[in-house]
Amino acid sequence: MNHYETVFILTPVLSDAQMKEAVDKVKDVITSANGTIVNEENWGLRKLAYPIQKKSTGFYTLIEFDAEPTTIKKLETQFRRDERMLRWLTFRLDKYAAEYAAKRRSLRSAKTNATETVEAKED
Repeated sequence: MNHYETVFILTPVLSDAQMKEAVDKVKDVITSANGTIVNEENWGLRKLAYPIQKKSTGFYTLIEFDAEPTTIKKLETQFRRDERMLRWLTFRLDKYAAEYAAKRRSLRSAKTNATETVEAKED
């Protein structure tokens, strides 16, 4: 199994429920092909570098996963069929990029834990 990372941009006119449904659909494609989701990050609504389909913003989502190479073809087909997807990029991480991603995840979780501790002390 290879370690992959995919980032996709959803159209900004979706409600939270529709956005969650689109992300769940992508995760289902990965897990149905015996892949495992390692990390999921919702980057939220961001401004695009240039307009895509007359839209200047979009919902960004990053998913890291382990899967077989054949899974990527199914995932890309799903992206093309879904009208809610503006853009996507999927790439295989080499060992250095995988180490960096793991380090970034651990720093992010440590930062989140520190923030929760500070908020708990304030209450």
